[in-house]
Amino acid sequence: MSRMQLYRRNGWGSAIVEAQLAHYGLDAEGVEVADLFLDPAARRELMRISPAGEIPVLILPDGRVMSESAAITLYLADMTGRDDLVPEAGAAERPRFLRWLIFLVAQVYPCFTFGDDPARFLSDPAAQKELGEATTARLQQLWAAVEGVVGAPWFLGERFSALDIYLAAMTNWKPGPEWFEGHAPKVWSIARATAAREDLAPVMQRNFG
Repeated sequence: MSRMQLYRRNGWGSAIVEAQLAHYGLDAEGVEVADLFLDPAARRELMRISPAGEIPVLILPDGRVMSESAAITLYLADMTGRDDLVPEAGAAERPRFLRWLIFLVAQVYPCFTFGDDPARFLSDPAAQKELGEATTARLQQLWAAVEGVVGAPWFLGERFSALDIYLAAMTNWKPGPEWFEGHAPKVWSIARATAAREDLAPVMQRNFG
C-alpha cells in the first residue's frame, strides 16, 4: 500500500480525521462504508479491523490499523512532527487539550453509541425511547459544561487545535445545530468558524452540506 486508507462515511465521525488530513495536506484513499446501523453485514466486516465496528479507521501505508479518533489525532501529530493541531509536550495548553479531547471521546461520544440506535441494545420499544431521550438529555448537560470552558476565538483561546475540528463536526449531531446556536453559542461560533476555514471548508461541505 503506497498511501493511507480512511474508512469513512459522509456526516459520520470520520469527518474529524478527514479534516485533520486535509489540514496537514496528507493524502488518504477513502474507503466508503455502508450505514452501519442499517447494514449488519457491513458492521461485521468492519469489526475484522476495528473491534468496536465504528469509524473512523485509518490504515497506514505499512498495513497497521489505527482506530479511535483521539488516537489517530495524536498519531497524526506525531507522524507529521507538527504541533499546529496538538500542542506539543511541555506546551502550556497541552494538559487542557488532552483533558477535553478525552472528554469529548469518552463522555460525549458514548451518548451517540447508545442513543443513535437504542434497538442495538434494548428490545423493548419503551425502553428504547427512554434511552434515546436520556442520552439526548445527557448530551445537553455535557455540552453545557463544554460551553462553560471554551475560549475565544478557539477552544484553547488564541490557539487553533484539533478540538475545534471536533466541535465543527459534532455540532451537526444531536442535540442539533439549532440547540447549539441557542444554548451553546460559544461552541457554535467556534464550530462555524472552523468549518469556514479555507483548508477545512471542502471537507465540512462534503460531509455536512
